[in-house]
Amino acid sequence: MIGAFGLLAGVILGVLLHPEVPAWMQPYLPIAVVAALDAVFGAFRAFLDGIFDDKVFVVSFISNVLIAALIVYLGDQLGVGAQLSTGVIVVLGIRIFSNVAAIRRHIFHA
Repeated sequence: MIGAFGLLAGVILGVLLHPEVPAWMQPYLPIAVVAALDAVFGAFRAFLDGIFDDKVFVVSFISNVLIAALIVYLGDQLGVGAQLSTGVIVVLGIRIFSNVAAIRRHIFHA
């Protein structure tokens, strides 16, 4: 319940304060959001399967975001940032859709 309140407070603060993302962070933010969504959907799937562990979730969440951002940063340094960004989005998108399919099967038994 605390997490839900934190999420709600964060959304409300974001809407009211209109924070600006620094220019140097703008290429990495969408990748970080997709990586975070991957961790959240994986955690929800684990919760429905009865194997959720909060420590695993926190480590997965942080490491997903950092590794995805690091891959894009390295791609920028090598001059192939757009290609690596696309690769990260595709891989994480596949994982998200796989988790959502498992969640759907668990909830609707179909």
